[in-house]
Amino acid sequence: MADTKSLSERRQAYWRDNIRIMAWLMAVWFIVSYGCGILLVEPLNKISLGGYKLGFWMAQQGSIYVFVILIFVYVRLMNQLDEKHGFAETEDTSTKPSETEPESKEDA
Repeated sequence: MADTKSLSERRQAYWRDNIRIMAWLMAVWFIVSYGCGILLVEPLNKISLGGYKLGFWMAQQGSIYVFVILIFVYVRLMNQLDEKHGFAETEDTSTKPSETEPESKEDA
């Protein structure tokens, strides 16, 4: 797939997929932080979590935890997207540092 498309087409497809991923993750964060922390606080307060009402907990801690989890999800999805579009970072293990660097200053 990556070989048949030009670099410009791959970049456009990559950016389009990137925006789609960010939109979904931002929607999840919005629903959790605004929805659960403000709009649904009364029904959630009927549930207790660690001695605190769940609505209060979601407003104070839950949205932060979800945000951190979404960061890790974003990293994983972006690594998959890089591979899909041929932009993955590869480690060059063909040469060792000892082979390319002189052993002493006298060799240089």
